[in-house]
Order: sequence, then structure tokens, then C-alpha cells
Amino acid sequence: MEEQGCKCLNRKKERSESEYKSLINRLSRIEGQVRGLRGMIERDAYCTDILVQSTAVTAALNAFNRELLSNHIRTCVAQDIRDGHDEVIDDLLAALQKLMK
Repeated sequence: MEEQGCKCLNRKKERSESEYKSLINRLSRIEGQVRGLRGMIERDAYCTDILVQSTAVTAALNAFNRELLSNHIRTCVAQDIRDGHDEVIDDLLAALQKLMK
């Protein structure tokens, strides 16, 4: 199943170099933000300052999820539907329900 560089097989996916780098870069920034939160706690930062930073981490995770979901729909889901594997729709709906909790 290959579409625009997508190789989805057995619930694994080979990502393009650009997709891989983009996702890893986002996760590295999030990791840094979380370390920053820990540092704020260790330095006895003011509660609302920590909450503002925590909200930024949440927004960054949401952006990561949107990018990953968008890539998934454009590649794996679209190709599976083209190949007649409509069960991927149920899998996608289940994932969306988990994301929207």
C-alpha cells in the first residue's frame, strides 16, 4: 500500500524523512517545555506562571496530534479506503473519540 511515500503495514508506518523530522522536532520542543515546567516547580515559580506554561505544552501536544492525524488520514486511511479496507474508518473514528476526551 504505497501512496505519496506511505508504507502502512501491520499497524506500522514508514514515514518520509520530512514527516519524521517534523514530528521529532515537535516532540523535542514539547520535551523541553515539560522540562521547563519541572524547573519552574523546582524554583518555586508562581502558580499562574506555571499554568500558563502548562497551557503552552497542551497547545503544543494538540498541534502534534493534529499534524500526525492529518498525515495519517492523507496517507494510510486514504489508501486503505482506496484498497477497499473500509474497516479503517472505524479505527479512525475510535482514535478521534480518544483524542476528543
